[in-house]
Amino acid sequence: MLPNVHSARGYLIDLDGTLMSGRHLLPGARELLSRLEGRFAIVSNDSEHTPLQLMSRFADLGIAIPADRIILAGTCALESIARRQPRARVMVLGSTPLRAYARRLGLDVDQPETDVVLVARDRRFNYGKLAAAAEAMASGAELVVACPDTTHPGPSGQPVPEAGALAAAVLACAGPVPHTVIGKPEPALFRLGCERLGIEPEEGVMIGDNPLTDGAGARALGMTFWQAMPGGLNEALRELIPA
Repeated sequence: MLPNVHSARGYLIDLDGTLMSGRHLLPGARELLSRLEGRFAIVSNDSEHTPLQLMSRFADLGIAIPADRIILAGTCALESIARRQPRARVMVLGSTPLRAYARRLGLDVDQPETDVVLVARDRRFNYGKLAAAAEAMASGAELVVACPDTTHPGPSGQPVPEAGALAAAVLACAGPVPHTVIGKPEPALFRLGCERLGIEPEEGVMIGDNPLTDGAGARALGMTFWQAMPGGLNEALRELIPA
């Protein structure tokens, strides 16, 4: 399909909608990961889990993937904040594991005053959190969005709300303020994935199901994009990457 797919030195692979749906592997995922052993990193807009959580989930399915080969928008957003503003006071609109990860990075997630509002995938998002985030931003807090996606496909193809939808609500209250987005199609996750593989972007292939995030971000860096068919990896993809 694309001339440099076979000669690629490394592969970045999307998670939701490409390898997995919920906790279930999609058709072709196990074979693909086996064929690409040691030559891939997972690059995902997941802003709910940590790499260790997903490493454990894959291990339960009999697939060994080191945590440092799992690159996620939520944890990368926190790492970016911690690098730029050590010990910052961060309002994390996100999961309990993400809040714990922030604490391990030295960020303060328990203070009423806020330097940064991080919008991630928060299953307990509510009116109170929306009001608190808008108030913090009105007082000068920075906004960081981990994952611009508004949804990802669920097991039956149904839309599952994502951080981008929550960020839209926050921005509807706070106004169109400048903010930072960590997540595909922005370049940071792609670059980190290539760095972990020891390759330049033009030497790699991005495999994903979403041309607006996986595809646009890869092409902007000169990386080949190979689109997985909706609902899983297609037969051609499995056959054309040599074992």
